[in-house]
Amino acid sequence: MKKVPFIVLFLAMSSLSALAQNYKMHSVFIYSFTRYVQWPDAYNQGDFEIMVLGDSPIVNELKALAQAKKVGDRTIKVTRIKSPSEIKKCNMLFVPADKSAQITEVMDKVNAQSILVVTEEPGLGAKGSNINFIVKDGKLAFELNQAAANKQGLKVSNELSRLAILI
Repeated sequence: MKKVPFIVLFLAMSSLSALAQNYKMHSVFIYSFTRYVQWPDAYNQGDFEIMVLGDSPIVNELKALAQAKKVGDRTIKVTRIKSPSEIKKCNMLFVPADKSAQITEVMDKVNAQSILVVTEEPGLGAKGSNINFIVKDGKLAFELNQAAANKQGLKVSNELSRLAILI
């Protein structure tokens, strides 16, 4: 009987570790996207800014990445925001699964700005996000909404399109 709480705790810790590892992969993908997406000239000045909506564990992964990498010669700046009303000019916006219910408000705020919106909830690519992480056959994959990216003035390379599940 004493083993049951230990097993439950072990399983909970394992899933947290898997989640943290998953966000490490998310951050690697996100950094890779910077090489395959072109932003308009007005978005190519100053720091390369990535906003994260809410308290996602990806913030720490992205901050660690920002200390080690640059986008071209630009420093990566990671900013956590609490609500869609705080969205301002940036290069990328990550909307975690627990904020998926706010996607309509997010997309209304982003509108035609050249912000690459990255989500992680099935169905959000079809609702306007540019890139949506999914798990396919047990592996992290991503959907690409080319029409939404075009609407926002983002140019996605053919290489990224070939790797994506197109919506």
